[in-house]
Amino acid sequence: MDFQGAFSGLQEFLERGGPILTWIMALTFVMWAFILERLAYFGLAHKGVAGRAVREWGARSDHSSWYAHAIRDQLISEVKLKADQNVELIKTLVALAPLFGLLGTVTGMVAVFDVMAISGSSDARGMSAGVARATIPTMAGMVSALSGLIFSSQIERMAKRRVHELADELEVG
Repeated sequence: MDFQGAFSGLQEFLERGGPILTWIMALTFVMWAFILERLAYFGLAHKGVAGRAVREWGARSDHSSWYAHAIRDQLISEVKLKADQNVELIKTLVALAPLFGLLGTVTGMVAVFDVMAISGSSDARGMSAGVARATIPTMAGMVSALSGLIFSSQIERMAKRRVHELADELEVG
């Protein structure tokens, strides 16, 4: 694959979409970094965290007193805290992506109106750059949000399911 050609194509796309598109790209990279971190956590580290809680609960002789219930709730809470880490941040980034797209739409339409004010409404070529600057960030924000939405809901369900499985595994005597 031609790396320089791909890079110049990306650079041209970012220029056509305006400066907001660069912000959407950065937001998307950050969002996907957190998504991949959560997937790596559930794939690699969660079993160890949950296993530690199960071992700690199993090492206790008392499983029925009020204090034992408090310890069980604490263990479940600690695992839940680790499982839910960064999920709200991912959901916030998902919500921000279309808003940045809307900001790109507004700035692109301002560019169209500037062209119309300077040259009148007959300069179609001049207006087309502003229309592209208005539509590309909208599309990019929506694509970013949709891709993040799919994975954030899966991660949230996975976290809830794993915490419930742990709570079921920590038997109350």
